[in-house]
This record gives sequence, structure tokens and C-alpha cells, in this order.
Amino acid sequence: MDKGLKIAIIGGSGVYGNPYLEDPRELVVETGYGRALLSHGYYKTREIYFLARHGTGHAIPPHRVNYRANIAALKKLQVDAVISTAATGSMRREMAPGSKVVIDQFIDFTKNRLQTFYEGGREGVVHVDMTEPYCPEIRRAILQAGKELGVPLFDGGCYVCTEGPRFETPAEIRIFAQWGADLVGMTNVPEVILAREAGLCYATIALVSNYAAGIAAAPLNQDEVIEAVERGKEALDRLLLEAAVAVKAERDCHCSQSGGPWPPEGEVGGRGS
Repeated sequence: MDKGLKIAIIGGSGVYGNPYLEDPRELVVETGYGRALLSHGYYKTREIYFLARHGTGHAIPPHRVNYRANIAALKKLQVDAVISTAATGSMRREMAPGSKVVIDQFIDFTKNRLQTFYEGGREGVVHVDMTEPYCPEIRRAILQAGKELGVPLFDGGCYVCTEGPRFETPAEIRIFAQWGADLVGMTNVPEVILAREAGLCYATIALVSNYAAGIAAAPLNQDEVIEAVERGKEALDRLLLEAAVAVKAERDCHCSQSGGPWPPEGEVGGRGS
């Protein structure tokens, strides 16, 4: 068993903490892009950092999340891997509400978000490869944990990230489905891109809370989305921590080699976001 690995969990809508962490404490990490609030604890052989993407009271909308500060904080803490969750709407009948999908591709439909640590300063231009945007080793760890716990997981799925905070129109959903997308949400971009720039192993469990607009039988409701995630939270909490345990110290992936030079100029200079 690999000991001493640091694993970060980023909780999305409805996932604001994990009751199974041992010796939990709160901490604040200052970065050149702002501060990040986290909790820290332990589970079996793993040191766990938990970050609530929307804040503990879901006070931060998706377009206002300080993604750069969050990822820079995890890099500063020298985490070995990141597992995130994201509440999503489904465009596929087989991915029904309550499903969990270990996504493997994304489509970016955001419009106004800061998506990079590198803005042409001393590092020059940085183009990171996104052929395999989610770490195959972390995806494998999640799938292994699901199998051991008896939690059904879809292996692969394409996530469309929209700007939010509004829900999508039925016309948009029809287009996304024609593009080959399976799920729609509002937070995975730029988080996945920044994680790659930082050279972090990163993967996401998409939590299907509802069918998307035009497929759902009724208008979408934010409270219902959060309640749907919370109904399956006990199993999810276990899955996240067992996936953290399943992460290997030696990983045959290219995530750490695919990032840009670190620290970036914004982190060195203390420039805020």
C-alpha cells in the first residue's frame, strides 16, 4: 500500500464536506490569484484536502469561482492528485438522474472566464495538450473504487461546460447532443484546464441530478439539483475517499509533464485575479 500521498477533493454543488475525514481542520492558502479555503484531514493511508468549489453555503456562482486560486493552492500544497465532483444534467436517457459518470472529454461553451495561468509574461506562450484531459490513472482509481464498493459508474462521457448561472435552453441542449455530448454543467472548465497547466493529475465524477432542458419533464430548479446530489451523498463520500486510497504513487501518465513552467508569473508576482 502506497503511504503518504496527498489527495485533493473538490466538491461541487451539494458536496460541501466529507464526514469521514479524521482529524479535520480548516486552513486558508494564500496564492498570487487570491485565497482558497480548504479543510484538511486523513483517511486510511491518505492525507486529504477538501475544497468546496461554491463555498460551504453554495454562495459562489459558477462564473465567479476563483478557479485559478483554487488550483494554485492545491499546487502550493503539493497534492499528488485531484478528484472533483460536478452536478450535471443528462442528454442521454441511459444516464438517468442518480447516475455517476467518470467523464473523459469536455466541450467548452464558456465565454468570459480566465482559463490560463500564462498570459504572455516571462514564460511566453504556453499551449497545453488536452488530448486526454482527465488523468487516466485517476479515472482508473475511481472506477476501481466503484467496483469494490458496488457503486455503478459509467466509464467515459463527454461534458459540455456552459457559462451559467442560467440553465441552458432546449435549443442549446439539442445542439450539444448533436455534437456528441452526454452531460451539461457549469464548472468543469476552466478547472480541468488549469489543473493540466499546473501539472496535476485530475479527474471528475459527474453526478447526474436531472435530465437537461427539453428532456426533463418539468422546468429545472436549482434546489432540486442540490437535493438530488445530497440524496446519494453517503455513497459518494465513501467513493471519493476509497478512490483517493486507490490512487497509486507511481502513475503511468503524462499529466506532470504536460503542464507549463511553474510557478507562473501571476503566482510569483502576487497578482490577484
